[in-house]
Amino acid sequence: MSKTKQAVRIDEHIIEIVSDSGEGAQKAGQTFGTISAKMGNGVWTVEIIPAEIKPPARSPAGASGIRIRLGSHYITNMGNAADIVVALNEQVLYSRIATHAYKRGTVVLLENKWLTDPNPEIIKQYQSAVAEFRENGLVVLEVPMEVECLKLTPRPRLGKNMFVLGMLNHIYSRDMEKAYREVAFTFQRKGQKVIDLNHKLLQAGYDFAKENIDYHYDIPLWREPDSKDPLIVTNGNQAMGLGVMASGMDLVSMYPITPATSASHYLADVYHQVGGFVHQAEDEIAAVGFAIGSSYAGKTACTITSGPGLALKTEFIALAVMAEIPLVIGVVQRGGPSTGLPTKVEQGDLLASLYGEPGDAPKIVIAASTIEECFHFVIMARKLAETFRTPVILLTDANLGTGVQPYPRPDAKAEWLAAPIDQSPWEKDVPPFDWNEETGLSSRPIVGQPGGEFVLTGLAHTKQSKVAYDRDSNQRGCNMRSRKLAALYGTLKAPEIHGESEGDILVVGWGSTLGAIEEAVDQLQNEGHKVSSIHLRFLSPLEPGLKEIFSKFKNILTIEINYSDEADAPLITSGNRRYTQLAMILRAQTLVDVDCWSNVHGQPIQPGLIYDELIRRLKN
Repeated sequence: MSKTKQAVRIDEHIIEIVSDSGEGAQKAGQTFGTISAKMGNGVWTVEIIPAEIKPPARSPAGASGIRIRLGSHYITNMGNAADIVVALNEQVLYSRIATHAYKRGTVVLLENKWLTDPNPEIIKQYQSAVAEFRENGLVVLEVPMEVECLKLTPRPRLGKNMFVLGMLNHIYSRDMEKAYREVAFTFQRKGQKVIDLNHKLLQAGYDFAKENIDYHYDIPLWREPDSKDPLIVTNGNQAMGLGVMASGMDLVSMYPITPATSASHYLADVYHQVGGFVHQAEDEIAAVGFAIGSSYAGKTACTITSGPGLALKTEFIALAVMAEIPLVIGVVQRGGPSTGLPTKVEQGDLLASLYGEPGDAPKIVIAASTIEECFHFVIMARKLAETFRTPVILLTDANLGTGVQPYPRPDAKAEWLAAPIDQSPWEKDVPPFDWNEETGLSSRPIVGQPGGEFVLTGLAHTKQSKVAYDRDSNQRGCNMRSRKLAALYGTLKAPEIHGESEGDILVVGWGSTLGAIEEAVDQLQNEGHKVSSIHLRFLSPLEPGLKEIFSKFKNILTIEINYSDEADAPLITSGNRRYTQLAMILRAQTLVDVDCWSNVHGQPIQPGLIYDELIRRLKN
């Protein structure tokens, strides 16, 4: 390549770094995404994590890494096929090819150390794979990454990711000063010697790409980095942790579970600075019990988990519903059932959140659709929990939890914080469950309030909190707990329609599919198709006005990342077909013939797949 080659201006690109586990591909990609976001580009990242803790090396099943989409506009999803891939061995590429992650023309920068491996079988595998990739339209450039890194360190496996970061920084014209600062921040706990070595590897990768790689791009900025409206860059789990602190909650009690664990890691690092406390319980049941105990004492607490943890918490959540104790439950969804796909994305916990408890246990369920909402919805969840004396489940997923995106820096407000615990005397004539007949709401006596003592129970009870088995008391308690959701429903607004208010297809989504759905819908609208979408944040109670909105479209279709039967699959009829989880709820609630389309591939749905499905339906 000529050293004076001019950068080609492009609107956006999708980059992947894939390797065996433990080679730092995700760290390199996260750093690259952060540098790009701080420069002012739109960014979205998706981690590629194998299901096994220690998968076999050089195997498709062991592919570990990250996808980074960056552009000159606001980025909301992972996009479609990648443009450039850096691979540290050829075998990990096979699993990505199987998921249609690449296209003809995708450039692969491939570590070529395997050409000289002492095992002739590995050499044969490598040569065969390279030939196959090229035959199928991939542009493979063999790069001596290990050879170059050996010039700086005898342990290149631990530094190759920084060399890769350097190459990408040159290819995409990244700000090397920002890169140096990010690398120093990443390794600050390991000391200056480690920082210096990684800086050398970073620069070596940059210089190598400048001299040897014939790809050089410039992506215009989405916004100026010194804008008066500053951004922050976090993943969804960090945003949730920030929301916990901004809400004024002082306790998060949880047990480690993928993909929610990093929320506790983040809070453990910073929570003490605002007086917060992370309690790592001995199991999921103890974690939610500890949180309920804190909430009962007056300070609403939070517990964060994933699907299997939610299953273990069900009995305690039912206790919080019956005893009307505020509680915030963050659920970072993953693939199931059972251990399922612990590192992959799914939206499979909606019905469990709504109906997982024994008996009638109404509760508030909300779903974040963006990383920014992971922050703000925690604050909202705490307020709702206290106002309505009930558990609030906040659903996110692995796509949001581990994805990185810039968003406006929150300007902290005093109104976000929980009010001080009320210790004024309790009026003696007011019962602990003094339900308002119209709203089901009641004031809550707090432990320690003079005159506010009462016996708390998970049994059916009267408004005086006396255990009651008579039919009228149980009926009334159920009425009041349900009426609270009706009261909340009355405060909600109808969802905004993305596009025209009438047409051929209305797509309904929830959670992290927002960006992909709207990108596909925008493309169809630009082509003249009458397709619109809405995205629901409140799932219990549902947002109002849905039946009226549905009535103006010929077809209603939910798009979700949970299982549904294909209508034309063997043995499937209109009488036995299983629908997606939101579609089931909407069909029951609106009595509208809501159809659905979904997959459970374990990865975010690409906007191109949504576009193709909608085109197919429009043609039919």
